[in-house]
Amino acid sequence: MQYEPTLSRADLIDFALNKYFARVDAKDMEGALACFHDTALFCVQTAFTRHAGKAEIRRMFEDFFGAYETIIHRDFTCTVDEANGRITACFTAELHDADGKVTLLENTNFWRLRPGDDGPKFQEVYVYMSGANVLV
Repeated sequence: MQYEPTLSRADLIDFALNKYFARVDAKDMEGALACFHDTALFCVQTAFTRHAGKAEIRRMFEDFFGAYETIIHRDFTCTVDEANGRITACFTAELHDADGKVTLLENTNFWRLRPGDDGPKFQEVYVYMSGANVLV
């Protein structure tokens, strides 16, 4: 199903990088979850995992935030389909655990946004991850 687009190219990039990833990197659970519709679907395609709805997405983030001391998403290349409210980003995920081990992943995310009463939010997220799935 296609949704009426409401964000410009610049706004889509801002939403993905400055609203979503900035909140994930800050381990701001409520801020990250605010980017999703209640019925959102979050899939890690390369690991065949699926998180449906905010409760499952919250649990996924709780585990992710708890597993790493520092989370950094960087070096973004974004491609935007403004006419259809979609965006993709290729980036590096740099994860530091409590023992000092650093995990580097080269990922690509595909997002579909849909309008809502309190603004557009992610309805679908598809993640392609270069290494082991850290979003279980």
